[in-house]
Amino acid sequence: MESKNITPTKPQDENIIENKELNIWEALIPVFALIAMLFYNVFFIYGDDALSGSNQFILLMGAAVAAIVGFKNKVSYKQMMEEVSENIKSTSGAILILLMVGALAGTWLISGIIPSMIYYGLQILNPTIFLAASVIICAIISIATGSSWTTSATVGIALVGIGNTLGISAGMTAGAVLSGAYFGDKMSPLSDTTNLAPTMAGGDLFTHIKYMSLTTIPTIVVTLLIFVIIGFSIETTGTPDVSDKLAAIDAAFNISPWLFIVPVTVIFLIIKKTEPLVALLVGTLFAGIVAIIAQPEIVMNVAGADTITIKSAYKGVMNAITVDSAVTTTSEELNDLFSAGGMSGMLGTIWLIICAMVFGGIMDAIGALARISKALLSLASSIFGLFASTVASCLALNITASDQYLAIVVPGKMFKKAYEDKGLAPENLSRTLEDSGTVTSVLIPWNTCGAYQSGVLGVSVSEYFFYAIFNWLSPFMTLIFAAFNIKIKQLVKK
Repeated sequence: MESKNITPTKPQDENIIENKELNIWEALIPVFALIAMLFYNVFFIYGDDALSGSNQFILLMGAAVAAIVGFKNKVSYKQMMEEVSENIKSTSGAILILLMVGALAGTWLISGIIPSMIYYGLQILNPTIFLAASVIICAIISIATGSSWTTSATVGIALVGIGNTLGISAGMTAGAVLSGAYFGDKMSPLSDTTNLAPTMAGGDLFTHIKYMSLTTIPTIVVTLLIFVIIGFSIETTGTPDVSDKLAAIDAAFNISPWLFIVPVTVIFLIIKKTEPLVALLVGTLFAGIVAIIAQPEIVMNVAGADTITIKSAYKGVMNAITVDSAVTTTSEELNDLFSAGGMSGMLGTIWLIICAMVFGGIMDAIGALARISKALLSLASSIFGLFASTVASCLALNITASDQYLAIVVPGKMFKKAYEDKGLAPENLSRTLEDSGTVTSVLIPWNTCGAYQSGVLGVSVSEYFFYAIFNWLSPFMTLIFAAFNIKIKQLVKK
């Protein structure tokens, strides 16, 4: 039975729950507690190893603090668990995609697809242009597919590998990959967040994309310029000698451009609006078949067999899909690179997402998310204050709810009328939601996007945070436009 003081509403597929008995300071108690516990856990105890399990438990501890606040404000245990259940249910698709990405990485390794990408990439890309080229490549793929996640799971993994062999830090490469991937994700009409933002604001898709380009294009241009400067400042003398690495790859794998038929097929399926999970499954199975044909010795070794038979071929592909697999070469650096965790390698990330959804679910159930957004809205006395409050609300939701969709839906619903009252067109709100909600999700380690990208690319959020230039620069750009009243579109009175 619901308390009379708690009113749930449903925008799209997400709940926003208000609790009249909860004040702003009570709503912030779990947030402060979570930040303090995470800070101590990461900076004083575990460092980068915190994602191995301790951070997951800290999220549950934060959820427990939120539950105590909820009990004090007459929110029942049943209500909290129902919201947690809904939250976890909403991530089921992401969890399945993560498992399939792990499977795909395994078969793309043993089939020689990723090694071939690295082999040809080493001959084309050099340190000076590599980072800027990575941004452009990922932007193109992401616009075509509408998915930053698919971009990272395919070309992103290969680019991180190429960067490692060129002596470029994984954090730099991952930052370039994510900058390009999220630019494409924002600007693609196929993207779910790009469709969700104008829906929440009351606008239409293509007006939203056109208006969003006013802040997004300058941001990506600045990002590219910074990566070009970084490329020229990397301490190398011309292109490094990678002949030993090329020889090592060539000796371990049967390298061929024909192997690219698999990733091309996956990208084609995504462009044709095939569900990402289906496309990744096709890419996994197709790569498994290609591995048996093109790399029989590697399949045999992964299976621990002496000959290639139906049984050993099945076991080799299945091992690559499900558990750790590795290919040994004459290069020690490549040996670290040519390993994959399969589906089991994604379990830590999935564990993090589930725990984050528990925290976000209870925060929503007790009405804390709505209370925090309303408090920020009350500070918006000017037009700039309204934009700043929207940005702050999106950032707060990405941190507390751990989900980029909630970071779009909740502020979108809460701020829609305020923008109308100020005489602002709905695309002002939808653009701000994307500039601050969509792109910053990847900068939060316990957010579903941060956990996913970190797990897929094998780079911690702390390593790529600074180099994900497009992602942290976007909210500043939207605030600059608001502060100087640049292209702030007014409502057209009928």
